[in-house]
Amino acid sequence: MALTPVEIRHLRLDRGFRGYRRASVDLILEDVAASFEDVWRHCADLADRVEQLEADLIRHKELEGLLRTTLVSAESAAQQLREQARREAETVVAEAHAEARAVARRARAEKERLETELRRIRSLLRAALESLEEAGEDGRETVGEATGEIRRLIS
Repeated sequence: MALTPVEIRHLRLDRGFRGYRRASVDLILEDVAASFEDVWRHCADLADRVEQLEADLIRHKELEGLLRTTLVSAESAAQQLREQARREAETVVAEAHAEARAVARRARAEKERLETELRRIRSLLRAALESLEEAGEDGRETVGEATGEIRRLIS
């Protein structure tokens, strides 16, 4: 039987000839010892639980610190990656602009070359036409066809 402190204070022991009766005192002492033993065991269990919870708390605090460090490292790495990507994008855009300018320059140069070649060919064709026209009456039909073809090409 588990006794509470209030029950122990209100216990009345049987009195005998020379004081309290030994049997009833022994029985009460046995009950008090059992109650005290239960309380002692419960207190020890609670102390163990507190010790375990304190160890868990330390472990969780260490884990929290590690997670914070990891989070800061991840944020830093992400920021560095964003900056690197921005720099690379700027480099790609600059290279694309430079390549576009180079292509435009080459296209203008090619256009000028082709226009110069066209003028030269037209000049050659005009000279050939004039030569054919000066050739005279000898192969008039063939000269006329060639002349018509050359005029068509020059236009």
